[in-house]
Amino acid sequence: MSVAHHTALLALHYQNDVLHADGLIRVGVEANSPQRQALIEAAGRLLAQARAQGVPIVHVRVGYRPDYADLLCNAPILHNVKRIGAMQTGSWGAQFFEGLAPLPNEFEVHHTRINAFFGSALEPVVRCLGVERLVIAGVATHSVVESTVRHAVDMGYEVAVVASACGAPPATHEASLASMSLIAHIDRDEDWATVFGAPQAQ
Repeated sequence: MSVAHHTALLALHYQNDVLHADGLIRVGVEANSPQRQALIEAAGRLLAQARAQGVPIVHVRVGYRPDYADLLCNAPILHNVKRIGAMQTGSWGAQFFEGLAPLPNEFEVHHTRINAFFGSALEPVVRCLGVERLVIAGVATHSVVESTVRHAVDMGYEVAVVASACGAPPATHEASLASMSLIAHIDRDEDWATVFGAPQAQ
């Protein structure tokens, strides 16, 4: 008898440029913010809990060619990525943060927009997993997380957002969580075994 889960975890943008103190992007964690270590530790615990429960994990990374020919600059945040030279595929900044990288048996999806589903392999990967619920966390709360949550809900998934494993400046973080609470469960108590739910026997 195999055991399958109703739920998968989407881990969004746990990359050096957004999490490391030397990273170039400050949308999710402000420079010298004490929030940084708490976010990193929460993300690590979330991944560990998913692995302990056998929950499938899809790691999503953003990255662009060194010449940014694959970056459509139609939004201020995207213009800024190009201006500061961030998230170049193959660079240190685009690599996953140490301790938060995919394991060999886990999924990795690359994308180039704000919504992780748009123009990427994320939708077919999630469909292949056969899940009904998505637990979503990552950086930044009001950017890739919120846009991906909204898309997932429109696709028909039940969604939970793990607040402590998401990052944005405090006021922006809270405003985004409040907005998403209309369409997703916002988990604040870190009872992640409950968030992932019980496995389903098959």
